[in-house]
Amino acid sequence: MDAGGTAQLRRREMAAAVSGAGRCRLSKVGASRRPPPARVRVAVRLRPFVDGTAGADDPPCVRGLDSCSLEIANWRNHQETLKYQFDAFYGERSSQQDIYGGSVQPILRHLLEGQNASVLAYGPTGAGKTHTMLGSPEQPGVIPRALVDLLQLTREEGGEGRPWALSVMMSYLEIYQEKVLDLLNSASGDLVIREDGRGNILIPGLTQKPITSFADFERHFLPASRNRTVGATRLNQRSSRSHAVLLVKVDQRERLAPFRQREGKLYLIDLAGSEDNRRTGNKGLRLKESGAINSSLFVLGKVVDALNQGLPRVPYRDSKLTRLLQDSLGGSAHSILIANIAPERRFYLDTVSALNFAARSKEVINRPFTNESLQLRVLAPVKPSQKELLGPSEAKRARGPEEEEIGSPEPTAAPASASQKLSPLQKLSSMDPAVLERLLSLDRLLGSQGSQGTHGLNTPRREQMVLMKTMEEKDLEIERLKMKQKELEAKVLAQKAVDPKDKENASPAVLRPLARRTVTVAKPLKKAVVMPLQLIQEQAASPNAEIHILKKKGRKRKLGSLDASEPEEKAEDCWELQINPELLAHGRQKILDLLNEGSARDLRSLQRIGQKKAQLIVGWRELHGPFSQVEDLERVEGISGKQMESFLKANILGLAARHHCDPS
Repeated sequence: MDAGGTAQLRRREMAAAVSGAGRCRLSKVGASRRPPPARVRVAVRLRPFVDGTAGADDPPCVRGLDSCSLEIANWRNHQETLKYQFDAFYGERSSQQDIYGGSVQPILRHLLEGQNASVLAYGPTGAGKTHTMLGSPEQPGVIPRALVDLLQLTREEGGEGRPWALSVMMSYLEIYQEKVLDLLNSASGDLVIREDGRGNILIPGLTQKPITSFADFERHFLPASRNRTVGATRLNQRSSRSHAVLLVKVDQRERLAPFRQREGKLYLIDLAGSEDNRRTGNKGLRLKESGAINSSLFVLGKVVDALNQGLPRVPYRDSKLTRLLQDSLGGSAHSILIANIAPERRFYLDTVSALNFAARSKEVINRPFTNESLQLRVLAPVKPSQKELLGPSEAKRARGPEEEEIGSPEPTAAPASASQKLSPLQKLSSMDPAVLERLLSLDRLLGSQGSQGTHGLNTPRREQMVLMKTMEEKDLEIERLKMKQKELEAKVLAQKAVDPKDKENASPAVLRPLARRTVTVAKPLKKAVVMPLQLIQEQAASPNAEIHILKKKGRKRKLGSLDASEPEEKAEDCWELQINPELLAHGRQKILDLLNEGSARDLRSLQRIGQKKAQLIVGWRELHGPFSQVEDLERVEGISGKQMESFLKANILGLAARHHCDPS
């Protein structure tokens, strides 16, 4: 009997299309119209018998009818058969080239259009999935054949004279026990799966290798394949214990305006097979691995069922595998599912399960779209010189006397317009010189005719807005600088008019030019130490005591002037720190005794020592013994060198002053 009716299939496709439209996020380029749907294409491959002949004890349970349909015995009624129809059916005598040329090769052209594609090999363990994807040196599989053709296409489309420049990158990973592992870098650890703003799935930190030829691909892929986790079971000596994913990314950049960018990704996925532990004999680690594999494949079946039923929630996040396949099933990729089955009757239940999953998968609707974006080339604005920032009168005064005397041998040119100063064509150095010269000539012609603003020519609307905004910001900055210059001039003139020293030396009516004003040096800040009141009273009672904390000292400094031939000297008051060495040593000894003998409460009496640091000091003293000097405090965890410096300044002077006031 047929696997599904035509009317039921059409209803499921419509439901999947409605649900897939809500999940698919389109770029702004194609937001006006919905992308056309693309159903997941399913091909079934029947591998030959392992020993080459069908034995009498194990007859075949599957038979092909034509190139698209097959039948299998009905386990409920042995007199009936179940018929399945797919996009393609490859029998026991089909070659690797038949499978690749009939199902995989047609989807490679979508990568050059900036769209995604994926090829999945599904089936029970021992059904030949890895052979279909990798093959052998004599019979290459899907992966080597696809890389050869894809690299050839990129070389042809990205050659000299072509509008696009193409580059190819590859990544290789495996999902082993719900961990995403980078096979190109085994030391990377478990990676995370993320989703960008446009709904594309990506893996941050995944190694990417550029490839330009098939030799480059083999140099990276063959060592990485040996890193994949495999194990021996009763059914297969090298059974895949993980899901392997080869990601090939094709980047395209347009060589001419508007400099578009496209990105197409090809997923080549070799899924691990579902296992019946009673036949494989898995125990220990192998049992745990098969449990993780079956769990992820179970979630994969739930995702397909949710897409077919049009459920509001699709459980992509329930497994790392389905999260990674979010683009391939119900997403934005052209997907091909190659279901591998075995002809032996002992694999009957696994074969029926694989065929049912394939039948449900071909009803899933994807909506591929072109991943295209525009490369914004924001032109750097021309920086005006210092003389352009000043006005005409300020620029004339700013010129030195030599420039005024020599003068300009050529007549002064007319001031350029704002459009000529900030022309966006002045920075297009990457263009062809002949084209650039023609554009500059046209720009000067338009400027001479009195047109206002920046000439964008054929510049896109977004770049025009960026240029106009940049010009407005620069104009505001120039006006602000001019206003600030005028304020500074007025402030200097007002200060000189009020200064009494200038009145004595010069007439108030005669003012120096702005460019020849005296350059003064800012005075350093005076620093003082706050002393206790008791210490000040004690100094007043005993004037002979030498406890001068601060001492005033005169020092001369030189003043430079633009119009003066010799520098002018002026006395300046400054302060320097002086303290009795005996009191300084006594203060340090007092702190050292307190560190070695004081409790946490006593230590809190010191400045910059709180409850936490006091406990740290007591704990360190109990563990390492007493402190030999005050500087050993830096060895306590949590007390840095800067904190130690401020601690000494704050406490030594205070303890020394306290000791002088109270010698006991």
